[in-house]
Amino acid sequence: MSANPRVIPVTGMTCDQCATTLEHTLAALPGVQARVSYPKAHVLIEALGPTTLPEVVAAIRDAGYGARLPESGARHVAANGGGDLHVAIIGSGAAAFACAISASERGARVTMIEAGPVIGGTCVNTGCVPSKILIRAAQAAHDEAAPRIQGIAAPGGVIDWERLIRQQQARVDALRQAKYQDILDRNPRITLKPAAARFLSPRALALVDRAGREESLEADRFLIATGASPAIPALPGLAGTPFWTSTEALVAPQAPEHLLVLGASVVALELAQAFRRLGSQVTILARGRVLSRMDADLGAGLQAVFEQEGIRVLTACPASAVRYQKDTFTLDTPLGLVSGDRLLVATGRKPNTDHLDLAKAGVRTDAHGAITVDTHLRTSASGIYAAGDCGTLPPFVYVAAASGTRAGINMTGGDSTLDLRVMPTVIFTDPQVATVGLTETAARAQGLTTEVRTLALAHVPRAQVNFDERGFIRLVAESPSGRIVGAQVLAAEGGEVIQTAALAIRNAMTVTDLADQLFPYLTMVEGLKLCAQTFTKDVTALSCCAG
Repeated sequence: MSANPRVIPVTGMTCDQCATTLEHTLAALPGVQARVSYPKAHVLIEALGPTTLPEVVAAIRDAGYGARLPESGARHVAANGGGDLHVAIIGSGAAAFACAISASERGARVTMIEAGPVIGGTCVNTGCVPSKILIRAAQAAHDEAAPRIQGIAAPGGVIDWERLIRQQQARVDALRQAKYQDILDRNPRITLKPAAARFLSPRALALVDRAGREESLEADRFLIATGASPAIPALPGLAGTPFWTSTEALVAPQAPEHLLVLGASVVALELAQAFRRLGSQVTILARGRVLSRMDADLGAGLQAVFEQEGIRVLTACPASAVRYQKDTFTLDTPLGLVSGDRLLVATGRKPNTDHLDLAKAGVRTDAHGAITVDTHLRTSASGIYAAGDCGTLPPFVYVAAASGTRAGINMTGGDSTLDLRVMPTVIFTDPQVATVGLTETAARAQGLTTEVRTLALAHVPRAQVNFDERGFIRLVAESPSGRIVGAQVLAAEGGEVIQTAALAIRNAMTVTDLADQLFPYLTMVEGLKLCAQTFTKDVTALSCCAG
């Protein structure tokens, strides 16, 4: 690659006409004068005016060609002599920090803007970290209260709720410091501004600090990473009552006597089981079925486990009204009145985009307010990117972080895409629900002929010796090739199992390839091998750890 920062190598041109067409495209950019050479496969920038080199690269890519800046070209070059490329990031969660690190490593100056009282976003503060601590505590309490192994006495478990939450929040504070604040303190190229932001134009923000003072901020690139918040249904009588979202539930001062849960997806199910195991009665009210967007067997299997643990699960039972009197919630449902002392509303999340004045920046959203992005994390407005739960990407923190990193690369002249074709997911109930790739229904909808095998955990040695045979492992394969296109797991440690299936799909492995691999004995992931063997064998007729 040329060391001249004004020579941009271009790929994909096939003739002199391509060069001529590209010259016309670049001439439309403000102040740009450029010569394009097909034989030399490059663009020579003779003048930029107010346009930056990364904007030139973006225009070349939009025209259908490949382009990448030299290392020195990652910096802002303008008519006034330049300075560093300035990136403004709205938000301070996983996507925001990943972008800030990526962009600053590539020479950009970054301003991060956060309206909330703490940095770090949902995951570390009110999502993944505190919920998994609560779930782990519930698992420990459950194991002590109901051991499956004979000969071990179960002590009477007394839960010190205040101490539990204090430990949980201490770990949240420690991780927020180590993974967010310390990064800011160590990186002089990243500046944090505590303020609420909204767009004034495609190149400027209005910032209002906590004292109400307002200033404007201009930047060359913007990342919107404002996350999402619990969606509250328009349910008569709900407003004004002390209902919980996941935010309040995770720091509850004590376990309720009887928790009512509106919703039957990830957050609802994880917290419902945790509170049941920590001593509460729990009733789940599902509008349809449990895990309605997943393979029906996963929801049915998990529902059976919940009911065995004493959780009441009401399916096809939407609440139509809420009343709150004398510390009691009463819900009107098709099955009659349902009452409890606490109500958890876990009916989904909505993107935090309403306050951003996106129309002034030309940023388009879908009907739910989520920002639409392409595989390069670009929005409909040039120079503005979005990542994380405020956009149309799957709402997982690892997707947010990956998208933030790629946005940081692309806004500084790189060319990085987000490939979501193989995306594992995990729900941290017990047993865990884990999926990757296509279900049988989705595969057939794509026109694939499929062959599917389901292995009950009763045939997995690890599950047998754990005395916990709840669940199954399912593989979906294309027929007749045997190429694995999907996996669904309902099992203890299912989240540890699913990544192996993801790697198998990523590498286009067949069920025969997987069945021939060596898997440690006794491990839960060995169940993938056994399930792959069921395509050609009766695994009940095999000896232990049969190859």
